Amino acid sequence: MSALLSNQWVLMAPAFLLVISLIVFIHEMGHYLVGRWSGIGIVAFSFGFGPEIWGFTDRHGTRWKISAIPLGGYVRFYGDADAASTPDFDALEDLTPEERARTFTGAALWKRALTVAAGPIANFLLAIVILAGIFGVYGKYIADPVVAQVSEGSAAEAAGIVPGDLLLRIDGNPIATFDDVQRYVSIRPGVPMTLTVRRGGEEVNIPMTPKLTEIKDRFGNKIELGIIGIMTDRSSGNLRVVHFTPGEAVVEAVRETGHIVTGTFRYIGNILAGRMKADQLGGPIAVAQAAGQVATLGIVALLHLAAVLSVSIGLLNLMPVPVLDGGHLMFYAVEALRGKPVGETAQGIAFRVGMFLVLSLMVFVTWNDITRNISHWVG
Repeated sequence: MSALLSNQWVLMAPAFLLVISLIVFIHEMGHYLVGRWSGIGIVAFSFGFGPEIWGFTDRHGTRWKISAIPLGGYVRFYGDADAASTPDFDALEDLTPEERARTFTGAALWKRALTVAAGPIANFLLAIVILAGIFGVYGKYIADPVVAQVSEGSAAEAAGIVPGDLLLRIDGNPIATFDDVQRYVSIRPGVPMTLTVRRGGEEVNIPMTPKLTEIKDRFGNKIELGIIGIMTDRSSGNLRVVHFTPGEAVVEAVRETGHIVTGTFRYIGNILAGRMKADQLGGPIAVAQAAGQVATLGIVALLHLAAVLSVSIGLLNLMPVPVLDGGHLMFYAVEALRGKPVGETAQGIAFRVGMFLVLSLMVFVTWNDITRNISHWVG
């Protein structure tokens, strides 16, 4: 275990930078490519925030640069006041009609919406490409949904699940693999459900409620999940590697990406409903630690983490908060309904509120990271 922890800390910084750089590059490249295709002028493409460390200007006048704080990045369009794509209304008034047409604000509504949406979409596509590559090259471990063991005192034991039961459906949803059960149950603690099993040639409907349970992963991290207390094993579940053709790998990757999206929304819903605590939300420190931990397992595990984080960042950016992509799309939806853009004053107030919300979230998740690790750091 000590050797594993040592490797984790050694790999943490390079693994974190590799994963974050890949995700940020693809996200911002989505904005850049669609913006260029739409005829919008692009002032800068930056890796990170803050002072420029190194950069160059291409023949289109775009400044490509690496900045001092490697926690994100941005594309700044012509006519923007800052990296958050806040319109520079004063500068826009001094532009000619031809110059204004090249600004982000002066572009047609559909071009602006598509350019903004391209960033999160690129994140989802990146996840699909990574997962399809993993499934196509390495395959995927699966096990049949057969119960090999029932934990003592568990919800499954109380409900009457016994070893040998074949799991068919959960709340009417077909079960193909044991992972289907784990995925469904883990994000529904305290939610009553019905498990349909085949036992002795007959189908039996068994109601039960997953218990919110704190477990530790292989790295010692504490995780809260919904648990019903069933397990399979190599022989009972016929554990095997399934290989996919390129087309099948893409389909499986799309399905897996959908599971990540569903799980994320369900987790947020559990927090809002009070079924799970928000202290599991992590910030940059948690991501860096996860990257270092997963990197000890090999490149495939690290790529899988990159896919999960890419989906998460895509979803985060789609939140309807000004300064995020979702906030811009919200403004465009209002503009489409009103037939004219949201006023300058309203946009200014909204962007300040949005920045406050984003910074508050960053402070909260960073505080979670610190309190989660302070005992290790002090010790």
